[in-house]
Amino acid sequence: MRDLYLAIDVGTGSLRAALVERRGTILAMSSREHEQIVPQFGWSEQRPADWWAGTVEAIRDVLTRVENAPARVSAICACGQMHGTVLIDADGQLTRETVPLWNDKRTLADVGDFAARHAPGEYLARTANPPSPAWPAFKLRWLAAHDPAAMAATRTVLMPKDWINFKLTGVRAQDRTEGSMSFLMDAATRDWSGELLTLAGISRDLLPPLRDPVEVLGGLTPQAAARLGLAEGLPVLVGGGDYPVALLGSGVMAPGMASDVTGTSTIVTLLHDAPVIDPEVSNVATVEGNWGSLTLLDAGGDAMRWARRAFHENRRSYAEIADAARHALPGSGKLFFLPYLSGERFGEYRNSRAQFFGLTAAHGLPELHRAVLEGVAFSVRLRLGALQAQGRRPERFVAASGGAKSDLWLRIKASMYRVPYLVPRELECGVIGAAAMMAVAVGDAPDLAEAVRRMVVFDREILPEPEWADCYDRMMPIYEKLYAAAQPFYAELDALI
Repeated sequence: MRDLYLAIDVGTGSLRAALVERRGTILAMSSREHEQIVPQFGWSEQRPADWWAGTVEAIRDVLTRVENAPARVSAICACGQMHGTVLIDADGQLTRETVPLWNDKRTLADVGDFAARHAPGEYLARTANPPSPAWPAFKLRWLAAHDPAAMAATRTVLMPKDWINFKLTGVRAQDRTEGSMSFLMDAATRDWSGELLTLAGISRDLLPPLRDPVEVLGGLTPQAAARLGLAEGLPVLVGGGDYPVALLGSGVMAPGMASDVTGTSTIVTLLHDAPVIDPEVSNVATVEGNWGSLTLLDAGGDAMRWARRAFHENRRSYAEIADAARHALPGSGKLFFLPYLSGERFGEYRNSRAQFFGLTAAHGLPELHRAVLEGVAFSVRLRLGALQAQGRRPERFVAASGGAKSDLWLRIKASMYRVPYLVPRELECGVIGAAAMMAVAVGDAPDLAEAVRRMVVFDREILPEPEWADCYDRMMPIYEKLYAAAQPFYAELDALI
């Protein structure tokens, strides 16, 4: 009986494979870490060959952890980090060893130049997104200028999970969740836009067909089947970007719902039936066909990771750090943290820096750690109003990914936004979202709504603390002034030798 779904998650830190049963229980998971290469400040790369090697190893391992698993897998679905621009030639070989990732900011100058030469009216209604270094359109422009040999040899541009899909099936495609944040897809038609391609100076021939995430892309090739120990012809779905698939797997799939996914980055999203067209708002097409209007902080969970490394040389666990932060009062003793450790992906100031403000001799590690947690929430609150179409506040946030494991951080956020948080029983929301998609694709569920109803269960609710909320309301105007006052110094910092 084929009663298992095989999910693949191409993450920034690792490649993970999971076996999920029909009710959404993860039976086994295996992961393989891969290196993030930082040749210089603002650059971030990985090797697609490492993703594929990790896929093979993780799948072979996870299949050993559940009885008779190879004969029980009914489908495969990958989700993955978005925007990483993979180049392959006519034979399917990589034309570059490394790929610029979602958090790579080498295109800042080109994005600034584009924004200076083109008014939002020329592109915003089509892209539903402001220009950003994250988008593949700008990565491709940079590659054309700085690695013309690789671009000349390239036949197809793929995203990270599409590269894995190609290795599994031999089929070249992208999905519409990824396309919606490429700066090359028309938000109205959900297909590649000739006008945007012309504006970006990119050939349509480089882009594969856009397909819906729940479609079956193709069957597992004999070569891939032999390497993985699975049946030839096993259906492989088109899949989607890790974030929209995680939205689905957290139960956020109807307008009015909101999501907070804090992993390496923090992404806060409000769902609508159409994109919010605003120069400060980004939008992603969701798996089920809605739009998520979002704000993003590149160093969300990474801020906590930085604090662990900088203050403790990684010798203390995240749980110990959170326990220390609990001993600080709300507001961290009037200590502010601006969490822009990796700059900003959206907005005017992409070269922002992180900083503490208000340090005194009375502050210790508890206040420093709590200020980091609060600083991430202040940063999100700064952008939250623009996401609320017609000013509608979300009724609930759903927390997902690693940040959902910290009750203190969730209570800080609930109080900061004055909105309760729901926490799913299963925090591996990308895996659950992929499983829900496979359930529909193989006929185990009639539609995504029913698949999600079966698989997503909420474990607990975190309510705002009124006294904390009042404290954050008093501090927010100061945070806004600090943010604005710091901006003129960043260009001077960049100019220092």
